[in-house]
Amino acid sequence: MQIDWLTVAAQIVNFLVLIWLLQRFLYRPITNAMTRREARIEERLSDARSRRKEAEDEAKNLRKKRDELEESKQEILEEARVEANELRQRLEQDIRDEVEQKRKKWKDMLVEERADFVREMQRKAGHKVLDIAGRLVADFTSGALDDRIAQGFVAKLKDLDAENRKKMATAANSAETLALVETAAPLDTSARRKITRAIHEQFETDIEVEYREDNEVLLGVRLTIGEQTVEWSAARHLKRLNSELEELLDSASPVRRKETADEL
Repeated sequence: MQIDWLTVAAQIVNFLVLIWLLQRFLYRPITNAMTRREARIEERLSDARSRRKEAEDEAKNLRKKRDELEESKQEILEEARVEANELRQRLEQDIRDEVEQKRKKWKDMLVEERADFVREMQRKAGHKVLDIAGRLVADFTSGALDDRIAQGFVAKLKDLDAENRKKMATAANSAETLALVETAAPLDTSARRKITRAIHEQFETDIEVEYREDNEVLLGVRLTIGEQTVEWSAARHLKRLNSELEELLDSASPVRRKETADEL
């Protein structure tokens, strides 16, 4: 059998060309495509692994935050219980303090009202005694006492101190009005003469003397010349006794309040 080397060479060349063409237009593009695909797959796998790690980290963080939140919740609940207990104690103490203040205020008010009531009753009782005494003196006052009243007033004029005597004399000598003598009941003529003579002698004046009645001048005489006044009467002593009684009751009130508060 004779070999056609030209044909063989041509087939070899054709085969090599085919191989080159396959390499150039088929195998290489397929290889490149597979390489790119593998790269994309690897990239996706890497991205998936990265996302999986992120998800795992996120889950870990969430679990950690959940645990921290649970611990924080317990702490918040405990703090809330402590604060609620403290608030309850403060409110209870405030209520006790307020009740105590109101009780003390009510107690002080009760003590003061009681002391005022006692003082008012004492004042009324004292005034009643003075009123009864005044009425008794007025009831027993009669004309037979005129001379004694006149003598008592004349003695009062004689006992005047120098300053008051000078004031009365100055008023008598410069007065444009009369010397006014007031008594609770009309004096007889003899008693009037004694009083008039005493006024003229003691103040060295000849001023005219006028006599009037005033129920307030109980068992005594009141002399008024201008703005100067001299009085000698039981009413004056009763008024002074009344003032002293008021002062005594007022000064005793704080002591009574304290004693009443101690008793309560």
